Amino acid sequence: MDGALRKPLALLGRATESLKSKTVSLSRNPTAALQSTLRLTLKFLTQRHGLNPRLGYRPMTLLLPPSTNTPTGALASETTAPTATRAFVPVTAGSQVIRLATCGGELDAAQALRYRVFYDEMGAKPDAEMQAKRRDFDRFDLMCDHLLVVDSARPADPVVGTYRFIRREHARILGSFYSAAEYDIGKLAGFPGTVLELGRSCVDAGYRNRATMQLLWRGVSEYVNAYGIDLMFGCASLPGTNPEELAVQLSYLYHYHLAPEELRATALPHRKVNMNILPKEAIDPRRALASLPPLLKGYLRVGGFIGDGAVIDHQFNTTDVCIIVKTDLIEERYTRHYDIGQESASFKKAS
Repeated sequence: MDGALRKPLALLGRATESLKSKTVSLSRNPTAALQSTLRLTLKFLTQRHGLNPRLGYRPMTLLLPPSTNTPTGALASETTAPTATRAFVPVTAGSQVIRLATCGGELDAAQALRYRVFYDEMGAKPDAEMQAKRRDFDRFDLMCDHLLVVDSARPADPVVGTYRFIRREHARILGSFYSAAEYDIGKLAGFPGTVLELGRSCVDAGYRNRATMQLLWRGVSEYVNAYGIDLMFGCASLPGTNPEELAVQLSYLYHYHLAPEELRATALPHRKVNMNILPKEAIDPRRALASLPPLLKGYLRVGGFIGDGAVIDHQFNTTDVCIIVKTDLIEERYTRHYDIGQESASFKKAS
């Protein structure tokens, strides 16, 4: 057994034994009790050890047995944790390879890249602990999968791109998806299929080219195929926090790409910013599309929809919209020819 996992598993075992001796009946609802124990264990480990990579990064949902009880609420559509239909296949292109993070050191490298892009470059506001560690992190990081673009030609700092993936079983243990802090995502979380929330995507400034971004997109495609993902969503970002300065982009998204009612996430009332700023006839759709950040533009080109309402994120210095993609709408040509351009891309949230 990995030494980094021995202590967490021992804690988990003691907590489970304690549960058996109390009023909670593991035999009546074993998965719910185990998930509750995992949440408490994760909270304890995070508080005690922070995000110390020496602890070892392993998504704790890998320890879960298949669910034997139907959960309740918005995260209830999958009664069992989906297993990969096939292995995730790393993809190599020249000196770069795209694969999933497997250890704490790799998670730490992804968090360092996120800090450089979001905080140093894009003007996000770190808290004191993030600033001291020069890492972007939150409670979701230890419970999900992290896609990495690794360049072997840069051995001192090889992680040059990253994406964060939260499947529904991850969110069930954590208690929510990340984007639930901005949007009512009940229709998405309860979608009758396999759901994936994407977020915290960024690429090193020196690698924002078509080759690297196609590789990152290929990694998303491999993950979607491996887990049979039916629906993806996340919060895509527009730079800046003044909706009036983004009136063309927000109005274009509202008039031309609003999600159908059955998939329409809605910004939480206390955070909702109206996107219908300009009338439809005042917008040149071609020019408006061209003005969008490349990653958001790319998702629209593969059939993505937009939720109702934008959200101002002052910490990240962005205006967010909820992007929704049904994977059966993605055409093969976009996997081969994903247009990401040269600009900075940040599909940062959702998670």
